[in-house]
Amino acid sequence: MEANTGGTGRLPAAFLTPGSSSFIDFLGRHAPELLPGNRSLPEGVLEAPHGTTIVSAIFDGGVVIAGDRRATMGNVIAQRDIEKVFPADEYSAVGIAGTAGLAVEMVRLFQLELEHYEKIEGAVLSLEGKANRLTTMIRSNLAMAMQGLAVVPIFAGYDLDLGRGRIFTYDVTGGRSEERGFAATGSGSVFARGSLKKLYREDLGGEQAATLAVQALYDAADDDSATGGPDLARGIFPIVSLITEDGFRRLSDDEVSEIALSITASRRERPNGPQAPLL
Repeated sequence: MEANTGGTGRLPAAFLTPGSSSFIDFLGRHAPELLPGNRSLPEGVLEAPHGTTIVSAIFDGGVVIAGDRRATMGNVIAQRDIEKVFPADEYSAVGIAGTAGLAVEMVRLFQLELEHYEKIEGAVLSLEGKANRLTTMIRSNLAMAMQGLAVVPIFAGYDLDLGRGRIFTYDVTGGRSEERGFAATGSGSVFARGSLKKLYREDLGGEQAATLAVQALYDAADDDSATGGPDLARGIFPIVSLITEDGFRRLSDDEVSEIALSITASRRERPNGPQAPLL
């Protein structure tokens, strides 16, 4: 689909024809081969880097979403400092687990989808609507997921209508669930969820929620070889982002390293981490 027809500088008719406010629908009509789910794959098993563990938790005034930095390919560490948490727009974010290349491409397309809707409609899509759009994108990747190239994100955001943070999780078919309190996905999610379950409280503040997220990722890395813990030697720490009524904010490296160093120091005394009361 060429933007310049015969050197005239005029846009082709496809760009000038009224239609859906969805950029994905537009691309599907005029250049379907550009959509990730429409690409043909070679036969056989594909080895590709995979992102691992993402956690999220609702706190009083917003939601936190965080991810470790390790990508694996089989039993090999493919990358030690991959980014897995991205802003979707000003009030929402996506954390990716699964096939890293496809996941990042899906996030970029999702960001463009939300921006396109806002430009066409002149309004911001509701958080529920954003979650539904992501459902459609994941479902379109089902053929690749069946060949082992799955993308399983967590979507989190601040709902401006309800005035609170919300978390949505997905399966490979695009099935969507809204989580209450906290959520985790990826290879270390079982261990991260167990940590969240014991330490989570509804009255957490933003800083406490960030600490909770790093604690959960630490516990996941402790038991899951595909999840990377804080790397003190290389200065690589989890990505932690907060979303409140003021919008999306990624914590700086200094802020996250301070949390991680405090947790690492306390683990020397208690390797299994903080303990929840029995009653």
